[in-house]
Amino acid sequence: MEKINRVAIVGGTHGNEFTGAYLVKKFDDFPELIKRNSFETLTLFANPQAFKAVRRYLDKDLNRCFADSDLQNSELSTREEARAKIITETLGPKGNPQVDLVLDLHSTTAKMKLSIILVDNNPFNLKLAAYLSAINPLVRVYSWTEPGRENNFLNSLCKHGFVIEVGPIPNGVLHAEIFQQTEGLVYQVLDYLEKLNQGQIQNKNSTLTLYQHLKVVDYPKNAAGEIEGMIHPQLQNRDYEELNPGDPMFLTLEGKTIYYEETETVWPVFINEAAYYEKGIAMCLTKKESISV
Repeated sequence: MEKINRVAIVGGTHGNEFTGAYLVKKFDDFPELIKRNSFETLTLFANPQAFKAVRRYLDKDLNRCFADSDLQNSELSTREEARAKIITETLGPKGNPQVDLVLDLHSTTAKMKLSIILVDNNPFNLKLAAYLSAINPLVRVYSWTEPGRENNFLNSLCKHGFVIEVGPIPNGVLHAEIFQQTEGLVYQVLDYLEKLNQGQIQNKNSTLTLYQHLKVVDYPKNAAGEIEGMIHPQLQNRDYEELNPGDPMFLTLEGKTIYYEETETVWPVFINEAAYYEKGIAMCLTKKESISV
């Protein structure tokens, strides 16, 4: 059984996602809330400059700056690239991190409820995710792993841990109910780790519903790259629900419905996420699996 000695709670990776930013501020003001006897918990405010400007980022998305090649490239020196190097000095490096688990707190405009986003499907993460989804009915577990491609998210600095992504909530807004739900989930993670260190977690098989990333889908666009359609009303806010062949997917500006034409049922997530317009992502398609962990 692995013992957890140091945990990092990160907020404000994106400066306009207030839930995680203000939770880190709260934990800094009231450190007893995250204190547990068997391990140390530290907090990190990832992008304070972007937070001050109420922007997702200033120069480059910080949560895409953690590829090894980028971290080692001295010529990459935008504000977020420089900040990623500082964060890596604090939490990393990859393969030999200074913390045993990282929780990176995010929010989304999509209806993702309380989502755990795995960037490493190791047994430890899967068992923790299974535990949390079993005790908290709002939790969904999405694995955004792509074999053969290095993950450049902040959470890739440490093999243990994940992103907590909550929504729907507008950017630059605090929502009390979602704030409390996220806070409660953080405490559930810390309590699990405390029980684990004390040998109170039974090592038995459990079943996890996992939404495994397949691919991203862009909006309908013209030859100039301009958006010509939007999420269809029948699909909006249906994250983690079935999308079957023939179901409406997009509605063009001229009123034409574009249908899902592939042969396999999928489960879309991050539907119509505001920050993903610039990335060419209208939604991520996943495969729903039930696995034993």
